[in-house]
Amino acid sequence: MSPLLELVIIVAIKSAILIFIVVTSFAYLMLAERKVLAWFQLRVGPTWCGPWGLMQPAADAVKLVMKEDLTPSTADPIIYKLAPALAAFTALLAYAVIPFGTLPDGRPIAIANPNAGVLYLLAVGSIGVYGIALGGWASQSKWPLLGAIRSTAQMISYELAMGLAVVGVLLVAGTTNLAQIVSGQSAHHVWYVIPQFIGFLIYAITATAETNRAPFDLPEAETELVAGFHTEYSSLRFGTFFVAEYINMITVSAIATLLFLGGGDGPFAGALPWLTVVWFLAKVALLLFVFIWMRATLPRLRYDRLMAFGWKVLLPVAVLNLIVTAAIVAFVR
Repeated sequence: MSPLLELVIIVAIKSAILIFIVVTSFAYLMLAERKVLAWFQLRVGPTWCGPWGLMQPAADAVKLVMKEDLTPSTADPIIYKLAPALAAFTALLAYAVIPFGTLPDGRPIAIANPNAGVLYLLAVGSIGVYGIALGGWASQSKWPLLGAIRSTAQMISYELAMGLAVVGVLLVAGTTNLAQIVSGQSAHHVWYVIPQFIGFLIYAITATAETNRAPFDLPEAETELVAGFHTEYSSLRFGTFFVAEYINMITVSAIATLLFLGGGDGPFAGALPWLTVVWFLAKVALLLFVFIWMRATLPRLRYDRLMAFGWKVLLPVAVLNLIVTAAIVAFVR
């Protein structure tokens, strides 16, 4: 067997295992959200499917598969069917470069470790909106189209502030390599959330908007758009959009952990490298809990206020934060 073929097989096996883990995590994240929302609202949540309701994700999957798959007669047949798969595929692409921990020899636990890992994540995150936009347009219905337009405008408005917040971290770290950003924080146990707290807040807000989560879930506003961009979808294609949404939640939480919260850095992680994976997952789980907490607490914003907040508040603050960070880094170095 040639070295190239062997490398391809190894990468394919790693990718398959990682996709299985991520998809399983999505399923139980959805169950955890229903449980936590029930806890906030003094309800019980899913309990009937399996012990403590642990089989509820499997029951939901079977229900979606068994439902009739309807395609509107006026829809573009090819793009209408490809849009959900595109949304899920772009959501999974980010995990190719995310380091989940550190091996005993110091190498990151990741499928790939490119020098421009942060730029890759920003690029992949930017094209994720195409699945939603194409799905809303291909449905050939006014409500999905309005939801798709809202999602596109929201992405453009908040992506700028997110990019500027991330650049602040890159200036402090002096690299775009994700593993080196994590090791830079682990070396002195000073996470970048401390010098870049404003950047962290900007990233947290824009990441919530990027994933169309409450209070920024305007592309799905039921009271205004029936169900938004996925109104005309049913069965498994309807569920695929939610797979993409929840995977994106995990993705932005993982990126926040890497850039601002030290990745796998934590107590005893230096002596026991396998603990880096535990600390990384614990931080991601905490951020996901905050996502659910916000959904249970905050009302949906009005759309004009959503756009005004992005352009008139977040973007100027992000620019100011970047200027101050650049000045401090230039002075110190």
